[in-house]
Amino acid sequence: MPSQLIDAWRRSSGGWREDYQHDLSRRVSRKSDMGRSGYTCVRHVFCSLNVFVWLAGCAILGVGVWLRLAYEGYTNLLPQYSLLSADCSFIAIGVITFVVAFFGCCGAWFQSHCMLVTYFSLVIFMFLVEFMFATLAFVYRTGLGAFMVDELQKGIRFHYNSSSKNALHNLWSHVHREFHCCGVQEYTDWYNINAWPKEQWVPNSCCISKFANTTDCGHSGSPDMWYQKGCSEQVQMWFLDRLHIVGIVGLVVAFIQLFGLISSMLLFCTVRHKRSGQTYKSYDHAS
Repeated sequence: MPSQLIDAWRRSSGGWREDYQHDLSRRVSRKSDMGRSGYTCVRHVFCSLNVFVWLAGCAILGVGVWLRLAYEGYTNLLPQYSLLSADCSFIAIGVITFVVAFFGCCGAWFQSHCMLVTYFSLVIFMFLVEFMFATLAFVYRTGLGAFMVDELQKGIRFHYNSSSKNALHNLWSHVHREFHCCGVQEYTDWYNINAWPKEQWVPNSCCISKFANTTDCGHSGSPDMWYQKGCSEQVQMWFLDRLHIVGIVGLVVAFIQLFGLISSMLLFCTVRHKRSGQTYKSYDHAS
């Protein structure tokens, strides 16, 4: 009788252990599937996002090259600072975006430790540079505004009508007609410039709409026929009216950078664990 009870207890305990092990293996398998699907999701979203950013970088680069070839000299109000022209800015932004997105996409797709580290470092560097420039621009906003006004006035005085194909002339004409303004701060900025020394003239694009068809309106010497406000004030008002768009763009860029940093760090840690010889079923290389 006691031997029968012992045998029955052994059989029941053995079955309990088997049931426990089977339940434990199911739980581990479920967690592994969840981990694998989560890693795969992050990896695919990260790749897709960087492909989109890469295409955007190609588009920005294409616009910059097009401006450079088709409108050379027409995209810069500061001829003395040619590297700050719109075409150069587009090309620089396009190249940087292209390179960063390339490292991110290839690093995630091929699970490259080196590319992911490079991507993470580049994004950190970009974030620090953006933060530094934004801080400096805010702290020195008054001095920066005065500097821009002074340099624009120098561009009018010394470079107007001297650029190839009258590029600066056409650019200022567009600004005058678009913002209904004249000069940087006022129409007197055009007086006695190198293009017409000892003359108090303005470009014909400064003429009010009803006098636009008047012959040599800008050379009439009658300020009543010209726009009275300077372009710096008008452009500033235009910018303030669209400040919400700038804020939305800034938030989108910040979100993309933050998501890229977090995702690249997760992928980097996963690849590092794989390379160290640790086996994680949830991080199957084939996924």
